[in-house]
Amino acid sequence: MSRYEDREAAVRRLLDTPHPPVPGDLARRAAERGARRAQRARRVRRALWFLGTVAVLVFVAWASVARPWEVPPAETTPPLEGW
Repeated sequence: MSRYEDREAAVRRLLDTPHPPVPGDLARRAAERGARRAQRARRVRRALWFLGTVAVLVFVAWASVARPWEVPPAETTPPLEGW
């Protein structure tokens, strides 16, 4: 027998056995768990948006004070020639 036939035979044996009982409230529990998971994802997404907005505002405030795009003033004066 090939590997495929072995797997097929194993699946057939599993399907021939009696199925395990399923709890009656399984759908309700799954729906509740999915709702909790969606709510948690929504909270995380909101927190990340909030932190991103705060980071942008802090950067804009820093940039408006520090003005990193301007050339800093020279530390020393140029030599005096031709006086």
